[in-house]
Amino acid sequence: MIAKAFYENAKKYPDKTAIFCDGQVLTYGDMERLVNKYAAMLSNNGVKYRDHVGLLLPNEMDFVVFLLAAAKLGIALVPLSPTLPYSVIENAFRFADVKHIIAHGNIIKELMSYNNLLIDGVWISTDEKLEQAEYMVDLLDKYNSEQGIDVNITGDEIIILTLTSGSTGKPKPIILTQKNKYDRALAAAQLYSVTPDDIILAATPLYHSLAERLVLLPLILGGTSVLMSRFTPALWLQCVKEQQVTFTIAVSSQLAQIAQLLTSPFLPEIDSLRCIVSSSALLEPHIKSELLNKLKCELHECYGTSEIAIATNLNMMDYAKKMRSVGICAPGVEIKIVDDNGNEVGLGEKGEIICKTPMLHGGYYKLMELTEESMLGGYFCTEDIGYMDSDGFLYYVDRKKDLIITGGINVYPNDIESLISELPSVKECAAFSYPDDRLGEIVAVAIVPVDKDRFKQREIKFHCAEYLADFQQPRKYFIVDALPRNSMGKLMKHEIVNQVI
Repeated sequence: MIAKAFYENAKKYPDKTAIFCDGQVLTYGDMERLVNKYAAMLSNNGVKYRDHVGLLLPNEMDFVVFLLAAAKLGIALVPLSPTLPYSVIENAFRFADVKHIIAHGNIIKELMSYNNLLIDGVWISTDEKLEQAEYMVDLLDKYNSEQGIDVNITGDEIIILTLTSGSTGKPKPIILTQKNKYDRALAAAQLYSVTPDDIILAATPLYHSLAERLVLLPLILGGTSVLMSRFTPALWLQCVKEQQVTFTIAVSSQLAQIAQLLTSPFLPEIDSLRCIVSSSALLEPHIKSELLNKLKCELHECYGTSEIAIATNLNMMDYAKKMRSVGICAPGVEIKIVDDNGNEVGLGEKGEIICKTPMLHGGYYKLMELTEESMLGGYFCTEDIGYMDSDGFLYYVDRKKDLIITGGINVYPNDIESLISELPSVKECAAFSYPDDRLGEIVAVAIVPVDKDRFKQREIKFHCAEYLADFQQPRKYFIVDALPRNSMGKLMKHEIVNQVI
């Protein structure tokens, strides 16, 4: 399936660039030979069909080659951030039934010091010789690039177990099969008119499903993948310019930083981009306008989750009057808005977003009860709040768990954040619940000012008093240097209270 599509492209385009990363280039022919060697190395060192392999690598070529080798062999990768605490990695790998580990040497040395990590399969160090592990360079020397391994891939094999939570307590691994990954790549290609001529940029961590889709998409279609080892807005713009990138999906926090940098008069002209898609969180309207004006390409916003992939899409050039929405349903997708009892609500009424899609994940690994609880009549319950308008456009409001209930009244943080973010003195902000003895919780807001020395909190209070209802008024204001975010740029609201107390 995935590997088959890649090998077909390797035959068609042996000399075409398959992937670029940090100055290193692999043609399809080069990559085919490497995938064969990596697959032979794994197969001959005890990694069997449907085994689970822990992968602790940064964004680099090896990650992508291992991804294709896993697809060829029918094995599952369990990728995690190498920067996670080792106790968290240990907990996640044990829960995910990891039998083998591939990582940099320093990670392996630390993990092996944990006596509870009982992994008796092969440990492979990709970058240094260790007494405790196999050295990848030595292993690869044993195999030539023509060694064939025939595995009957059905498509239901797990290719990725991705962790959406589990930094403490029980992890929640999402099952993504080969068919999931393949179908999601083709669906994105159809939605955004991606062809073998596209040069596609992945600039988010590869242990997340978004970047995995972005590197697989060109390799399945016969295009070119560009992988960034790390993100800064300046490096992103430089990479787009030098590699002539035509398409990418970026998280909204990245695009916000890029839009800010675009105001500089000294930046080189970006003329290769055909289409950019914003994901993960809503973009503020002024950021959308800046991107449209400066990059002069199609700008889309999508809504989805790791469990359902892309569910809606908005082409901002075609629907300028719907800029605050996240678009209409993608092909084959159905969305409803329901109340707490699962009953569908009326147009314009807020409720939980539930989604029926052919891109649905394979469930939560070893969590059958949770998998069943997440479904309602064939629809996946996203735990997001939103509403639909009469034209079929979805409007995202907030995460259900981020809802603030003060004095028995529901307050949506996004309503407050959108208002405060309008002020030019505010770089970013986050509204959150703060414990209160009388009301249970009150509305609080953390603000990152553009200029801390000149910032006037009184201006914010007056603005909120004028435009927000009494129950929406923030009762506490905190001025902070930065908001806590994860490696994907997503805001970690549950950490804000600890940050400000």
